[in-house]
Order: sequence, then structure tokens, then C-alpha cells
Amino acid sequence: MINKKQPTRTCIACRKQNDKNNLIRIVKSGDSIKLDLTGKLNGRGAYICNDINCIEKCIKSKALNRAFSMNVEPDVYAKIKEDFLAGNNK
Repeated sequence: MINKKQPTRTCIACRKQNDKNNLIRIVKSGDSIKLDLTGKLNGRGAYICNDINCIEKCIKSKALNRAFSMNVEPDVYAKIKEDFLAGNNK
């Protein structure tokens, strides 16, 4: 059996590398930024660990501003945290 090498991505909050499948994608499509739990939405993607500490660190350091080279509003960060908490309660 041939083992396929998994692509790695870097978390925008803690800067640790991990397999793409272990991270959550945040996508910017047009002017909207949202959590992509499927990993298949169109747009520019940034990855973050599946951990509330990394979500909070992302909010505190405004990591999405750097990742997408734009000013991201605080309500977008709040919506991403809300979606993350809702997605992990399923």
C-alpha cells in the first residue's frame, strides 16, 4: 500500500505546522470572511488549529488582518468564534 504524503499548512495564530486535515480553513471570498468547515469553498484560505486557544489568539493578534492583507472588523472575528463553537458542539 502506498502512503500519500499529506500536505501541511501553518496555523496563522500559533505558527505551528500541521497536516491540512487537522486544521480549519478560514476563507475570504470577495468581501466576506467565514469559517470553512468543509475545506471546499472558493476563495483565499488561511488555516488555524482546531483549538479555542488558537481562535482567541487569532482574535487578540488580529492574525486575519495579516493573512488577508486587509482590515478585518471585530464583528467578523466574533462571528468566526461563534461558528467555531457551534461547529464543535455538533
